[in-house]
Amino acid sequence: MTQPRTRRDVFRLAGFSAAGLALAACGVQGQKAAPPKADAVADYWAKQKKNGKVVFANWPEYMPEDKGPLEKFKKDTGIAYEYKEVIQENAEFFGKADPVLRAGQSLGYDIVVMTNGIQLQHMIELGYVVPLDHSKLPNFDANAGQKYKERPYDPGNKYTVPYTSGVTGIAYNTKYVKDEITSIEALFDPKYKGRVGMMADAQEIANFGMIALGIDPEKSTEADWNKAGEKLKAQRDAGIVRKYYDQSYIDAVSKGDVWLTMAWSGDVFQRQLAGEPVKFVVPAEGGTIWTDNMLIPKGAANPVDALMLMDYLYQPAVAAELDEYIQYVTPVPAVQDLLREKAKTAKGEDKKALEDMVNSPLMFPSAADYAKLRNYVQLTTQQEQVFNPIFQSITQA
Repeated sequence: MTQPRTRRDVFRLAGFSAAGLALAACGVQGQKAAPPKADAVADYWAKQKKNGKVVFANWPEYMPEDKGPLEKFKKDTGIAYEYKEVIQENAEFFGKADPVLRAGQSLGYDIVVMTNGIQLQHMIELGYVVPLDHSKLPNFDANAGQKYKERPYDPGNKYTVPYTSGVTGIAYNTKYVKDEITSIEALFDPKYKGRVGMMADAQEIANFGMIALGIDPEKSTEADWNKAGEKLKAQRDAGIVRKYYDQSYIDAVSKGDVWLTMAWSGDVFQRQLAGEPVKFVVPAEGGTIWTDNMLIPKGAANPVDALMLMDYLYQPAVAAELDEYIQYVTPVPAVQDLLREKAKTAKGEDKKALEDMVNSPLMFPSAADYAKLRNYVQLTTQQEQVFNPIFQSITQA
């Protein structure tokens, strides 16, 4: 239970894979689809039936090794499953999926998990995602936290429901940093010259540049992006940044190669469970919340079975089993109490690990933390051509 788990071992958004560079350079092919009409959505679902099978495409290390939740689903519903760890990064996945879906062909998956951001936005805008039938999502409607029903990138959960969430904040090694870090300005402080890690992802670093300037990324403009770019460029040119990292930042801060760094909450919590001297904080100015979302791609062979599985994962007991393994932020608030009850009867290291989970703001952020968290800016294809080069010119220089 305490073994480190992360689906972000290879998580990098557009700009660092060949697919991402290609998309950033030439935009997304295809025409923006008109929003589906209610009658068309109802007609689609009226024609679908349960087939007894579902194919689930997910990230590595994002489901218990014994496939416990999926095995329970199979036993309870009679629906067989195929589980495929085929998503390595959003840009790469979209780059492969786009020509297939554009040609009207099926990806061969009934559920796909994608992070909110540029690629998910394109999937929705191009009509590649099946609108959900919420009459078949009673567990989601009953058990999802309100914050997971009010997401700017998919209002009303029309196309997606959350799988899990995480927070981008600051991690620091308490062996080397004796001050209590509370402000995002610590990442720009010359006294940490050469000992600061920043993320290589354009959206992540852009958010922190804007938050440091008091700009809400969700409401940002091109002028704001340029201001953030200048601040981040000055940070780089002053030698404050040791490196722009992908997942490897967590090893760097744990070993002391960097003393403080942008970080993902789940990674840090796993290192804390292992006893490493790494602390995580949501800066006073704010941090970023991201969500990995389940969706049904256009052309899915088993949409009813897929919707049943998506809803099944919103049963609190099932969500608790999943979150105990993933150790990120669950969209089901009742999980915290279930893990608390389980901790009461656990023993030894398992008991301590469960207590640490229950009490960790990295898995269960406080209301004050949530109030400080921001999403990524929603970008049109035209805006991407401006946004991406501003921040890629910093991280790739």
